Amino acid sequence: MEKLLVTSLLLIAISVATSQPVTDPVAFLRCLERQPTDPASPNSAVAYIPTNSSFTAVLRRRIPNLRFDKPTTPKPVAIVTAATWTHIQAALGCARELSLQVRIRSGGHDFEGLSYTSTVPFFVLDMFSFRNVDVNLTEGTAWVDSGATTGELYYRIAEKSNVLGFPAGLCTTLGVGGHFSGGGYGTMMRKYGLSVDNVVGSGIVDSNGNIFTDRVSMGEDRFWAIRGGGAASFGVVLGYKIRLVPVPEKVTVFTIEKTVGEGAVDLIMKWQSFAHSTDRNLFVRLTLTLVNGTKAGEKTVLASFIGMYLGRSDKMLNVMNRDFPELKLKKSDCTEMRWIDSVLFWAGFPIGTPTSVLLNPTVASKAFHKRKSDYVKRPISRTGLGLILKKLVEVEKVKMYMNPYGGRMGEIPSSRIPFPHRAGNLYKIEYLVSWSEAGDDVEKDHLARAREMYEFMSPYVSSNPRETFLNYRDLDIGSSVSSTYEEGKIYGVKYYIDNFERLVDIKSSIDAENFWKNEQSIPVRR
Repeated sequence: MEKLLVTSLLLIAISVATSQPVTDPVAFLRCLERQPTDPASPNSAVAYIPTNSSFTAVLRRRIPNLRFDKPTTPKPVAIVTAATWTHIQAALGCARELSLQVRIRSGGHDFEGLSYTSTVPFFVLDMFSFRNVDVNLTEGTAWVDSGATTGELYYRIAEKSNVLGFPAGLCTTLGVGGHFSGGGYGTMMRKYGLSVDNVVGSGIVDSNGNIFTDRVSMGEDRFWAIRGGGAASFGVVLGYKIRLVPVPEKVTVFTIEKTVGEGAVDLIMKWQSFAHSTDRNLFVRLTLTLVNGTKAGEKTVLASFIGMYLGRSDKMLNVMNRDFPELKLKKSDCTEMRWIDSVLFWAGFPIGTPTSVLLNPTVASKAFHKRKSDYVKRPISRTGLGLILKKLVEVEKVKMYMNPYGGRMGEIPSSRIPFPHRAGNLYKIEYLVSWSEAGDDVEKDHLARAREMYEFMSPYVSSNPRETFLNYRDLDIGSSVSSTYEEGKIYGVKYYIDNFERLVDIKSSIDAENFWKNEQSIPVRR
């Protein structure tokens, strides 16, 4: 043991002298043991290195995308499942001492795996144990730790009140830390804006281990940056204080599906003018998926109109009959439920599923995924729509989810927080490609289809820059190999538009050494 310790210390000394990262897991473990620690919860007790029997299970428990769960995927030197501030401080101390990059993981829904993999030596700081949710009905607020899921947050709110909710994501296993910091959205965004539009406070740890427990101590610039600018470029977010929003005792949901042969084209055309301009209590998502046609071997596109109204069905029918009569929505198509039950509906659970399922942070089924995104600023013509539907049949595998903007989203200034996609956007497109069969050739084929569809859509979407949603990470639009400003600007202006330069200024001010970096982080100005 004494010889091992001497070896580890020698490795550390070499690292400091040469600035080369030390990749010996034992050296990392020894470094943690030298850091200040809480006797009741030693630093080493929350660290896993590859020789630990639980290492693989801990690494994989929040990797829903199997593209980054392969034997060839680069693995971390260690995983630190921090449960206290002291654990975080110790891990950051070792990141400095051993010249290792830090990858911060909350939910693991990072579609490019940047929170748990890298091409350079790194360790994972897993926030899974930071899962407290404290609802304050008197204030109408809640504190939610960054490792809690949106499902846990929703459950704890509904546990205290049936007339309060929060406008965050549809998938209930999203980690709050990444979801909020990237500008996460949900079905109430036309009424209340994004999740991060309703954040009123936060806590963060900087690269030196300094802890800021509120927006005053961290400063308004840093607080601005971590609400949509990707917090991993600025520190370790401990949690967020959020403002809860009113919800009615009953909301109404519906799903109407039509194929192209059943008149979907007319309905999609009308949806483009209706969805962003209708009553802000109404959210109607449009999805386009490939299905079997009426003839053997024929494929066609199915358009699904999935809606929710913040109120009873009779009021929603009045709005729909006024603004979208072509859909021919009937009362029998509608289901009234509590807001918390609508969370389950949108997450794909059968109606009647107990809300306790929201407390399960584990992704039910894993698959291989790729996501891309676009913003549409003017209605696509009927001719263009026909070509798009034809292309969907041609490329196969690709689904398109269209989420309407308007309402509150068009009222919030684009500079209020880093998330800039506000007025002028009719809807956002999410391109989804998912598959279950392993293999490099299969993966290349699916990625090529996603890229082909994305390229085909270029005449119909935003341009100069072609805007992209940060939480649908996409390395195709650019990545930073050398962490330079020039590299960062390529993807940065697509994610943040005019807010990119302010993010760079803040980053350069509070993290001039660029301690916090990944393949798509905010760069510093050299």
